[in-house]
Amino acid sequence: MKLDPNKIWGLLEERLATETDPVVRRNLELVIAHGKAEATLDLEGVLATLCPNPRYVAHTSPDVALVNPTTTEGVRAFYQATIVDTDAHRIEHDVDRVIADRTAVYTEGVVKIAYPGRVLAARGISVDDPDAYYLYTSRMAIVWPVDPESGLLVGEESWVERDGFHGIAERKITLDEVEPVRV
Repeated sequence: MKLDPNKIWGLLEERLATETDPVVRRNLELVIAHGKAEATLDLEGVLATLCPNPRYVAHTSPDVALVNPTTTEGVRAFYQATIVDTDAHRIEHDVDRVIADRTAVYTEGVVKIAYPGRVLAARGISVDDPDAYYLYTSRMAIVWPVDPESGLLVGEESWVERDGFHGIAERKITLDEVEPVRV
């Protein structure tokens, strides 16, 4: 398979299996629950992992309000516009590094997203088949801060190493190459 959405939580679950601190375990469980909800398009499940005043920060796109929401409704709009409405919910984050403590979880790895050709064309990216899917890929790091009052995630602070859309038209993928989500 070229894309396996189950990789998002694999290493997190391994880390959780060895963690003894209950607060760190809770933090890992929150990130796992968030990833599984995102993978199954369970927007209410995603929001349930977030504190009352969430804050997302996309450090590589700081001036784009949609990807830097600071309210629950802003987070809902972000997921609706970028994942649900675009049909770009087939996401693999092949996490190869997890750091967790009592205040946050850090994940890092290669992210892949299957984007519909029609969405890319609407963004001005020339593709040979608007009905096909194309693979976005970049290395991504996410800090998942935890709100000390609610014990829930504040949100995501993310960085990507490069523009994953660069050359995407040459990375066609079929939905047969996407592993089914197993939660």
